[in-house]
Amino acid sequence: MSIVSFEGTKEQEAALRKVIEDHRSERGCLMPILHEAQDIYGYLPVEVQRIIADTLSIPLSEVYGVATFYTRFTLSPKGRHRVSVCLGTACYVKGSEKLLEELEKELGITCGECTTNRLFSLDSCRCVGACGLAPVVTVDGKVYGKVSPADIKGILEEYRND
Repeated sequence: MSIVSFEGTKEQEAALRKVIEDHRSERGCLMPILHEAQDIYGYLPVEVQRIIADTLSIPLSEVYGVATFYTRFTLSPKGRHRVSVCLGTACYVKGSEKLLEELEKELGITCGECTTNRLFSLDSCRCVGACGLAPVVTVDGKVYGKVSPADIKGILEEYRND
């Protein structure tokens, strides 16, 4: 597991505190605050959850419970380049699990994580709608089809020097 430290700025915190103040009097304000907080930071680290909980005078466990219940929220940072492996039926049958293993090995992270330099994050999805190109990997939405484990290093090289 790679550990990525929290790197929030004073400007981000000021924006978060403004969001909280703008919504705190609304009934059910936690959801819109979490949505906007994720827009500000790109994810919801515990440091951000703590600011929200403390400012709203609610338990951190309540904020965490909502943030982990809804799939729209993520507690992990995303890299500048978002890599995803399709694990839908067509891709899986054609060996996408081997692609995921190769990506994890090449990036030094597991699915759902971000490299320590925040250049890459790795996720999986169920279908990108390109079954005829199976197995499929996407990087920042660009689809790479009929990928083999041997292709992974070359695909990543396109993005390493950005």
